[in-house]
Amino acid sequence: MMKKRTESTISVIYLLVFLQCNLSVFAILDPIDFLALQSIRKALDDMPGSNFFSSWEFTSDPCNFAGVYCDADKVIALNLGDPRAGSPGLTGHLDPAIGKLSALAELSVVPGRIIGSLPETLSQLKNLRFLAISKNFMSGEIPASFSELRSLQTLDLSYNQLTSSIPRLIGTLPSLSNLILCHNTLSGSIPPFSSQILTRLDLKHNELSGILSPSSLPSSLHYLSLSWNRLTGPVDRVLCQLGKLNYLDLSMNRFTGSIPGNVFTFPITNLQLQRNSFSGQIRPLNQVTITTVDLSYNRLSGQISPLFSSVQNLYLNNNRLTGQVPSSFVDRLLNAGIQILYLQHNYLTGIEINPTAEIPLSSSLCLQYNCMVPPLQTPCPLNAGTQKTRPTTQ
Repeated sequence: MMKKRTESTISVIYLLVFLQCNLSVFAILDPIDFLALQSIRKALDDMPGSNFFSSWEFTSDPCNFAGVYCDADKVIALNLGDPRAGSPGLTGHLDPAIGKLSALAELSVVPGRIIGSLPETLSQLKNLRFLAISKNFMSGEIPASFSELRSLQTLDLSYNQLTSSIPRLIGTLPSLSNLILCHNTLSGSIPPFSSQILTRLDLKHNELSGILSPSSLPSSLHYLSLSWNRLTGPVDRVLCQLGKLNYLDLSMNRFTGSIPGNVFTFPITNLQLQRNSFSGQIRPLNQVTITTVDLSYNRLSGQISPLFSSVQNLYLNNNRLTGQVPSSFVDRLLNAGIQILYLQHNYLTGIEINPTAEIPLSSSLCLQYNCMVPPLQTPCPLNAGTQKTRPTTQ
């Protein structure tokens, strides 16, 4: 009889220990965060070839799940999907319960096939500093309530299917330093940005329109890409105050007016202003040290400045430039200092180059479609275009 009581007592002790151990698994994480992770998991699945969710077994500690990072009993970072290059990513949609992770400071989603709209509940994450949901199939508008994310430093929603305009109050986020909304179908004007720590603004490949005002972009910018939009008007006053830029791409728009000379003094390696309607003469202030300058397909006039002879890749084709090609260009070309010099489709009248001079194989020169007979040794490369002679209408 005593033996049976002892065995019974031991069984009860084992049961209590078992229950305590299992309860402690769930006590590690805040119950609200626990339920939110369950909802997030139910709304998403691995694409074929991905096993990101293989560790998401809710009988164990969720803080040990792949992509989940905790501080004490709260989730502070959530990185959904295998971060390794080439991962197939996830499919499904983002559940609104994600907004219940009240301590969340970082949220990222790897490229995949997640669809649907951005949850409005994300605006409840007052501690959120980093939000990156790129290269998926998110659609709809950017919630205006995102302007309530006052701690947000990086917002990356690039390569999705987002529509409508950029919420105007997004520009008032005081901590915003990186805004990347490229490759969507956003329309409307670019809102003014008041953040004086905004360093990267990437809005290329959208359907944005309107005029850039001098007060719309902060002088703190280091990276500015607005290419492949429908932006109009002059930008000389805007560019004059962006002296910290180390990357500038305004190509494929409808900008007009002159190009300020100080642009060529910016600490950049690549200047992309092609395929706009810039006009007037090009007057750099000093010797241009930018590696690549593309001013092609504009309405620029006047003579070519010798200060451009130090540029390695220079595209001035399809403009209205006149006069002689500076002799400094010839010297640099023959010494292989210039690798690309495209001057076709202008009104240039000559170039002083010895007919027997051999242009290095590493250099490309195109002079066709001007008011001169190009040297026989300078056939244009195939990527310079197919039209080689001036139309009879001109």
